[in-house]
Amino acid sequence: DLIRNHYGISHSLSSVPESDPAVYNMLVRADSIGVFQVESRAQMSMLPRLKPEKFYDLVIEVAIVRPGPIQGNMVHPYLRRKEGLEDVHYPSPDPKYGDKDELKKVLERTLGVPLFQEQAMQIAINCAGFSPDEASRLRRSMATFRRLDTLRYFKNRFIEGMCDRGYPKTFVENCWKQIEGFGDYGFPESHAASFALLVYISAWIKCHYPRSEERRVGK
Repeated sequence: DLIRNHYGISHSLSSVPESDPAVYNMLVRADSIGVFQVESRAQMSMLPRLKPEKFYDLVIEVAIVRPGPIQGNMVHPYLRRKEGLEDVHYPSPDPKYGDKDELKKVLERTLGVPLFQEQAMQIAINCAGFSPDEASRLRRSMATFRRLDTLRYFKNRFIEGMCDRGYPKTFVENCWKQIEGFGDYGFPESHAASFALLVYISAWIKCHYPRSEERRVGK
């Protein structure tokens, strides 16, 4: 409404130009005061490290500064891999248990690092051998802002299930810490993507229309 009133240009969420380099350059500089979701001190600290260049980077940005990835020690590995300082690695089960790439199929978009609730659920089913009923109960226990009391019933089942299939214990324990973090607060990927769209739109407005006093229709 403000852009239309002051500049005579009408936009909707779908008409804002995509993939604008100037918008991403602004965010990399952490010039994000007034931008939806990424104006907190923690997010402003993360932006120059994550260096968003495309929309999915904003999806990661929204989700990564949360208790799940932080408690699961997933933040620094992701940043190192994105910067090319660490090889992307996907732990595999013992060959007798099947597809060596079962984890890669779940984590490839996030460079081998679980960051989203859906990924934690898929790991439980595909890699820890959870039944659909167990996975459903785990999902309910991971519900945002729920207490962790019910999660503890799944801990041994999850850790032993993955370790028994040959996954490294340190990786398994970090995955579980992430699930515990989701008991405090964590994002599904779809939620993060919806937020990321508003991050981009509000950043685009800040980048190109930072103030309305300079130009008005007819001036």
